[in-house]
Amino acid sequence: MNKTLKYALFIGVPLIILLIAAKKMGWIGSEEGMEVETGRVKTIDIVETVIASGKIQPEVEVKISSEVSGEIIELPIEEGQKVEKGDLLVRINPDIYQAAVSRSQASVNSARSAVNTAQAQLVEAEKTFNRNRKLYDQKVISDAEFEAFQRGYDVAKLNVESAQFQLQSAIATSNEARDNLSRTTIYAPQAGTISMLNAEVGERVVGTAQMSGTEILRIANLENMEVLVEVNENDIIRVSESDTALIEVDAYLDKEFRGVVTEIANSAKIEGFSTDQVTNFEVKVRILKSSYEDIVKDNSSRSPFRPGMTASVEIRTEQRNGVLAVPIEAVTTRSDTSSQAKSYNIGRSKKTTDDAATEEEEEEHEVVFLFEEGKARLQVVKTGVQDDEYIEVRSGLEKDQEVITGPYSTVSKKLVNGERVIHKRTTTDKDKD
Repeated sequence: MNKTLKYALFIGVPLIILLIAAKKMGWIGSEEGMEVETGRVKTIDIVETVIASGKIQPEVEVKISSEVSGEIIELPIEEGQKVEKGDLLVRINPDIYQAAVSRSQASVNSARSAVNTAQAQLVEAEKTFNRNRKLYDQKVISDAEFEAFQRGYDVAKLNVESAQFQLQSAIATSNEARDNLSRTTIYAPQAGTISMLNAEVGERVVGTAQMSGTEILRIANLENMEVLVEVNENDIIRVSESDTALIEVDAYLDKEFRGVVTEIANSAKIEGFSTDQVTNFEVKVRILKSSYEDIVKDNSSRSPFRPGMTASVEIRTEQRNGVLAVPIEAVTTRSDTSSQAKSYNIGRSKKTTDDAATEEEEEEHEVVFLFEEGKARLQVVKTGVQDDEYIEVRSGLEKDQEVITGPYSTVSKKLVNGERVIHKRTTTDKDKD
């Protein structure tokens, strides 16, 4: 290999590598600018929504627990059965409570007898005291003897009072025993359907007198159903009572139901700990009967939904008609809106601690980039409501203007005011090249 060829290889190979790298980086051989995707400013109707999922439940559901403990000896109901107010639901073995009533009644009788005895003793003590008072007045008996008779009379009065209090206590105990006996029989507090039955005849239940008690069954009004959903704390401020909603139930995939927000929780439901903590608020959405009348069988008043079914809710929080809007991807933020602003990437790589602190204090502006004569022109805008695809633009744009919508990294990080751009080529265009 001659000397000239060695010099050619020594210089040529690095030069080729440098040219290839420059081509890759877009420093040479590039087209007129950065490839972008665009869209148009248009006039549309926008419905802002909050989407959440949850479970269907009755609007009114009563949990039935026994107030006394014992064995279930009668359970004349089945799950799904309709009951009327006052119908027998559960009977608990009353033997020990009947015995308690008998004991308490005997205590009442004993206390009454004690009162009668004390009253008789008081009458006798009063007569003795009066008789001896005359003798004392006549100086027949001494002071000590008279004081003894007077003391006996006072004690007799106190004995009567004590016996009366004991009688009252015995009567109260007797009433409590009778109440406990009556609680061994549970009747329906309202009309409805047995939506849940957790016990069988022969099982023992714990009364609510000791703790929360054993939940035996639930009675629900299945004519009016609602969806209980959890809404994130960032969205809850946009939800109001009486907001309309669209409901999709997994069991009826081809059907969409209408609903209305009836209740919003005041306190948050917090799940998890520290950094994993999630804060949601429970929202109740009533399912309107008019939206499911066509699927009700045999003209039944009962709802076709069952407690526990999964449903998705789209709550309509605000609607604006005939407003200017752009695709959501077109809107981004910039703190520096001048033509000398550097791209997001360059700025990040050269920030100092002081620069970062200064940037945190700078105001962020909502902006879009207009596609004008092959250049990206930054335009500050004011936005409003949004849906899944479009966001309202209240100021800064006019209808039919062309805005840059992508790629996402280009719009959110790379583009600066005045940068040269071209429409993104399709796969067909690239194949032709």
